[in-house]
Amino acid sequence: MTIGALAFSGAPVRAESLADALIAAYRNSNLLDQNQALLRATDENVAVAMSALRPVIDYTIQSSLLHSEFNSFNASFDPITPYATTWNNTVQLSASMILLDFGRSQLGIEISREAVMSARQALVSVEQDVLLAAVSAYVDVRLQAETVALRQSNYRLITQELRASRDRFEVGEVTRTDVAQAEARLAAAKSGLAAAEGAYNLSRERYKAAVGHYPGNLSPLPRSPAIARTLEAARSQALTTHPAVRQLQHEVKGADLRVQLAAAQMQPTLSGRATLNENFDDLTDGLDNQSLSLSFNQTLYAGGRLSALYRQSLASQEATRAGLHQVGVVVSENVGRAWGSLAIATASIEAGDQQINAAQAAFDGVKEEADLGSRTTLDVLDAEQTLLDAKATRLLAEANRYVGVYSLLSTMGLLTAQDLNLGIPTYDPEAYYNAVKTAPAHSVQSEKLDRILKSIGN
Repeated sequence: MTIGALAFSGAPVRAESLADALIAAYRNSNLLDQNQALLRATDENVAVAMSALRPVIDYTIQSSLLHSEFNSFNASFDPITPYATTWNNTVQLSASMILLDFGRSQLGIEISREAVMSARQALVSVEQDVLLAAVSAYVDVRLQAETVALRQSNYRLITQELRASRDRFEVGEVTRTDVAQAEARLAAAKSGLAAAEGAYNLSRERYKAAVGHYPGNLSPLPRSPAIARTLEAARSQALTTHPAVRQLQHEVKGADLRVQLAAAQMQPTLSGRATLNENFDDLTDGLDNQSLSLSFNQTLYAGGRLSALYRQSLASQEATRAGLHQVGVVVSENVGRAWGSLAIATASIEAGDQQINAAQAAFDGVKEEADLGSRTTLDVLDAEQTLLDAKATRLLAEANRYVGVYSLLSTMGLLTAQDLNLGIPTYDPEAYYNAVKTAPAHSVQSEKLDRILKSIGN
């Protein structure tokens, strides 16, 4: 069975649709797993920042051995060396908490939240890349399989032409040159078929990398999704919905907050501390003491460090805002390029249809004239090659146009599992974030975290 037949045969095995491939790509993507884990790590930064608003409680247990010697003399001036060995055990429990820091801790929480929002948009970008790669791989497998089928048909046709040329040579209707030309063209067709089969095998490997398994029986391509009606509408939506734009918007908010934090670092800090000590030794049953203290601290001079950090935050803020503007330029450019590529592919399809019709009519006419003896074998082979090239160009234009639609959706930020209505459970970034944002320790919330992580693993 040929490669084309393997790809599109009516075998009882259920055909794999494009939606099936996209679902498999989403579920099998190592990149998505990696970035989902990175997002969870970023979520924990909120919990770390939240902990600054809570007391820190710790304890210390200390045990020490004290050995003492006392040199003295009796009435006969004989030396007496008494000694004592005592154990001293101390248990200390302390609690400390920042009472006032002029908003530094709260700003740290808000900065961490913006980092989480930014990381979520980075995950969306990865999701778009994964799904676009799956679409491209699916279309490429079908394209290469159809190209192989086209090359096989061309090889069979030239084989027939060679056989006919040899028969006509036997009866003296053509020369040896005609036979040699047909043999040379058959060798070229064989080489082209081998190249097409090689490209098909490469497309299978690409499909496996993108989807997670080798392609089997692939269904015909479904109707492509709807796109914006105009280029300006596409650009306008892209500047609102593209994850790269949204990611930089959150980074700008984070940069603004870091400027406020750098200014707040110059303010004083009020903190409290409570301590409970319990001392045990060989001489006493226990000695308790408690202490409660307040500490008001402000740096008067730090060698210019705080001022430098403040200026640094201002420079970073300016750079981040410029980065947001540049991302808008890049996104707008990418939308325009995708739109232009889509228009080129559409025009190529229309021209390809006309070229195929003309090439088919020319081939039929040349072949009929050759049968009447007014055309040579080379004329027939040239006409057949022109028809083959037209069909191959048409197949490529169709593939480019189909992938171009999804590429345009990607540049607009609309190529996600939800946007494509794949109908599968997708990763919920809110679930883990909501479970850890209040910085749970060992509690019922810990069990909830375990359940969430287990569900993510499944």
